[in-house]
Amino acid sequence: MRIIETTADLQVLAEELSGAPYLALDTEFMRDQTYWPRLCLIQIAIPGTEAIIDPLAEGIDLKPFYDLLKRPNIVKVLHAARQDIEIFCQQGGMIPDPLFDTQIAAMVCGFGDAASYETLARKLAKVEIDKSARYSDWSHRPLNKRQLEYALADVTHLCTIYEAMTRTLARTGRAAWVEEEIAALRDPALYRLDPDTAWKRLKPRTSNKRFLAMLAALAAWREREAQARDIPRGRVLKDEALTEIAAHPPENADALERVRAVPKGFAASRLGKGLMEAIELGKTAPPPEGIEPPRPQRRREPSPAAIDLLKTLLRLKAEEVGVAPRLIADAEDIERLAAQEDDGVAALHGWRAQVFGDDALALRKGDLAIALEGGRAVVVELED
Repeated sequence: MRIIETTADLQVLAEELSGAPYLALDTEFMRDQTYWPRLCLIQIAIPGTEAIIDPLAEGIDLKPFYDLLKRPNIVKVLHAARQDIEIFCQQGGMIPDPLFDTQIAAMVCGFGDAASYETLARKLAKVEIDKSARYSDWSHRPLNKRQLEYALADVTHLCTIYEAMTRTLARTGRAAWVEEEIAALRDPALYRLDPDTAWKRLKPRTSNKRFLAMLAALAAWREREAQARDIPRGRVLKDEALTEIAAHPPENADALERVRAVPKGFAASRLGKGLMEAIELGKTAPPPEGIEPPRPQRRREPSPAAIDLLKTLLRLKAEEVGVAPRLIADAEDIERLAAQEDDGVAALHGWRAQVFGDDALALRKGDLAIALEGGRAVVVELED
C-alpha cells in the first residue's frame, strides 16, 4: 500500500497522475470537535495506481496535490462531493474542475435518490464494502491496516463506478443532464462561511424584519466566535437559544441568565458579554440582505386530486427514463403546477421539461390522461 508522507513523494505521485483522464478522489476528515474540518487523509486512484496521502505527516506541503486538481485535462471523480470540495476550497483555495459526482450521476442512471457508495460498489463493481472502520478516529496515528484498506477502497472501486456510469450516460445521451446538476457544486458561494449570512442556516420561517435583524446579529456573533475558537457552533450557543433570544431580546445580563436555552452562568462569562453586545447591535441593525419576500397568496388552492395526478405522472415518467423522481421535480414544483403557478418551476425547463414538464402541462390542459392498462398505470395521449 502506497502511503505518501513527504512533499517529494507527493510531487512524484502528482507527476505520475498528471496525464490521467480522470482521478478518483475521497477524503477522511474530523469536525465533531472543531469548526473547521481537519483533513486527515486523501485517497486518490486511477486504474493501476492508487495511494493514500497523509496531510498530517510532519512537514508535508499539499501544493502538488492541489496543483494536480487544477489541471483542466483531468476529470475529478468523487461521490457525494460537497464536503470534500468544501475542504479543497477552504484549505487549497480552489474548486476542482472538471468535476463528476457519482451520487448525482446515480440519480440519472436509475439508482434512485441519494444512492450510497456501498450500493454503487455492490451493483457496479460487484464488491461488498467493509464498513467496520467507517467511524474511525482518522486523526489518530498510526492507522491500522484495516482502516487504511477501508479508506483506499473508497477510490479503487470508484474508478469502476465512474467508468460504468460514463458508458451508461453515453448510451442514453444524458451526460448533459448530469453536467447541469453538477454545475451547482462549482459555485464558490456554496462553501463561503460568511458570518453575515450565518442566519440563513437557521432557516427561519418568518419574514419579520425586526426578528431577522436580531437573528442575523446573533448568528454572526456566534459564527465569529466559533471560527476564532475553532469549535462547533453549538458549543458557543445552541440554535434554539439564538431563536429564543431573537424573539424576546433580554434587556440585561440578569434577563439573559433567565433565558431557558442559555446555560447557567453564561451571562456572566466573556461570551455572555459579547452576546449582550450583539443584542444591542441587533436592536438597531437593518434587516439582513437575502430575505425572501413572502410568497404571494395563491390565487387558488391546488386540488389534492390534481397533486396526486401530477405525482403519478412524475412517477411514471421517471420510471420510463430511469431517473429518480426527486431529480426531476420536488413537492413544491408539483403543488405549483397543480395551482397553475408556473413561474420559476424548474421542471418546466431544460431536460426536465422534455422528461416531465411538457407532459405535465398537457395533462393539466386535458391533452393527456392516465389510465389503467393490464393492471398498470399508463400515460395516454388524447385525440382532439
